[in-house]
Amino acid sequence: MRIGIDVGGTNTDAALIGDDGQVLATVKSPTTADVTGGVAAALAGLGATRVSAVMIGTTHFVNALVEAARLEPVAAVRLGLPATAALPPLVDWPDRLRQAVEGAVYLCHGGCEYDGAPISPLDPDELRGVAADIRRRGLRTVAISSVFSPVSDAHEREAAQILAAELGPEVHLSLSCEIGRVGLLARENATIVNAALRPLAGRTVAAFGEALRVAGIDAPLFLSQNDGTLMDVDQARRYPVATFASGPTNSMRGAAYLSGLTDCAVVDIGGTTSDVGILVGGFPREAAGEALVAEVRTNFRIPDVLSIGIGGGSLVAEDGTTGPRSVGYRLTEEALVFGGGTLTATDLAVAAGLADIGDRDRVTHVDPQRPLKLIAERVSEAVDRMRTSSAPLPVVLVGGGSVLIQELPGFDDVRRPAHFEVANAVGAAIAQVGGEVDRVFSGPRERILEEAKSEAIIRAERGGARAGSVRIVDVEELPLAYLPGDATRIRVKAVGDLDLEKIDA
Repeated sequence: MRIGIDVGGTNTDAALIGDDGQVLATVKSPTTADVTGGVAAALAGLGATRVSAVMIGTTHFVNALVEAARLEPVAAVRLGLPATAALPPLVDWPDRLRQAVEGAVYLCHGGCEYDGAPISPLDPDELRGVAADIRRRGLRTVAISSVFSPVSDAHEREAAQILAAELGPEVHLSLSCEIGRVGLLARENATIVNAALRPLAGRTVAAFGEALRVAGIDAPLFLSQNDGTLMDVDQARRYPVATFASGPTNSMRGAAYLSGLTDCAVVDIGGTTSDVGILVGGFPREAAGEALVAEVRTNFRIPDVLSIGIGGGSLVAEDGTTGPRSVGYRLTEEALVFGGGTLTATDLAVAAGLADIGDRDRVTHVDPQRPLKLIAERVSEAVDRMRTSSAPLPVVLVGGGSVLIQELPGFDDVRRPAHFEVANAVGAAIAQVGGEVDRVFSGPRERILEEAKSEAIIRAERGGARAGSVRIVDVEELPLAYLPGDATRIRVKAVGDLDLEKIDA
């Protein structure tokens, strides 16, 4: 049996999945300020201790970035002189985040041109001087970026060896070649974000482990990533940025599992927002290019999700419009059905007979028809914006707030599967292990494609996937005409089933 947990802004959802794939038990508990309290309560609610693994999806790290809280000052080391000096690291960050994250900025020699030729030689003495200043400032985490490191990561890795030797194991190092894609500033930003979260990641993973211990569970712990796959606790400590947007991803994966559909639109309606995404081959379609996270430009993988301000806690105006303002976690205090004085979308659902919670007698005066129609129209418009063709597209509704939708204008195939209210936890529980390659290759097309696929499979197996279960689920090719040697940027994603025997060993 497996336990999947998804920590949302309002509720922490949990699901127990049997060895046969059946959902055996589910529970919802309020998300607590320290996050782990809600996890402990969810585990206690399930009441299962003899499980093979626990998978957790959390908003803890992205919330820290949005709030500019619990972040560690970072030493940002960029290899690129004499180029790139005009735009130093953190140049495009909002002031409040920059003040929280900026420890020191260092521009050093190194990096390569688009064809792999070095911009300038790496200077070990220069880096040792940087290490001395980092030590003097007492900084504990370092972000290393290099010009065109997706073409050649040699300078980043050599710099990391020098800094590690000078600073010791107590200082964390994050390398841009392991985190982002082509595009220096956006890749560097993602690396700095990751570095700022490293100490928090260590504390959070330890707290999750303690929650399992208190619940009497002795099983491997995994965190879900934003591509629908898992990472173990060591990876989570090193790459906390990979958990960003794992909540919508878990919901989409859970929707695919519960509905049996692999290609569809998914609408996840929670307490505050409705997240709309597209499943392709059972996995979320990824956003193309750069993504803004807390107003910071990044280019690491993230699902293509459109969020609109409609949820179970959304306020209903006099003209019938709903959202984007929401009572959030105060729903059980402020909604009419719970004795409050605020008309919310949950009150509409109860008045229309779509939900049976609270005191229905308190909303007998509410006419829900027009507001519910407007909600359906807005959600339908959001789904229509996300589709890429006019072909018929099934829509799967999940999340506790999805009871607000009975039909969507323009979409004939609308489904709400069993256990829809905890699809996010189910998605975490059934997540697989992934391996991804995204870099520039040179040579004949067939050879480099095979090389990229083999590398992705090996990475998945090293990550804990069972040998023989790994399959290629996505391949992207982008010929780079400006590079010599038939250069092509190739992204390959492979996934496989978790090998618990390998993990236990």
